[in-house]
Amino acid sequence: MGLMGRVLGLGGAVRDVSGAVTDVAEVFVGNRGARDAQAHAEFTAVVEQYGTEFGGTGSGWFDGFVNGLNRLPRPLLALSTFALFGFAMASPAAFSVRMESLQLVPEPLWWLLGAVVSFYFGARELHYRRGLAGPSVGTGVAVPAAASGPYTGPAPVPVMIPRAQAGPGPVAVRAADPHFNAAIEEWRGRQT
Repeated sequence: MGLMGRVLGLGGAVRDVSGAVTDVAEVFVGNRGARDAQAHAEFTAVVEQYGTEFGGTGSGWFDGFVNGLNRLPRPLLALSTFALFGFAMASPAAFSVRMESLQLVPEPLWWLLGAVVSFYFGARELHYRRGLAGPSVGTGVAVPAAASGPYTGPAPVPVMIPRAQAGPGPVAVRAADPHFNAAIEEWRGRQT
């Protein structure tokens, strides 16, 4: 276009028209580069704010004491389970009295105990999962490869089995597909 524009004398006019079109388009759509730079600046500011807010956690004796208390429930539960077996062998009569007393506890109280223990361990697991996962994909920051798991091979390819070959029973398990659910496939087979 450069040579033709110079020959015909249209080079300057084409540049003016394209500049005007670009200016009008930026009024309605905006400049993508400027939007991306603004989004990056906002993200950086948020990360810096969180860094200053949570970066200076104390490491005094009280923090060490609370961290120690937070680490106690798992070993206490495991050791107390072993202690129950030892107590049952050491004093069977006393153990049976205590087990009979446990049978008198109402069922809603057992559900409450199960919920408390489940939420404690679930929250703890979630806390450590969030710490290992790294930033989310939508933030524009690269996620480390270790967060996706140790498997680095190709993605599994689902193996489709025609219903005619599957036989009268449930559809054969597709070992390569991690999202395969035999119960759902059997249900789908009954629907047709």
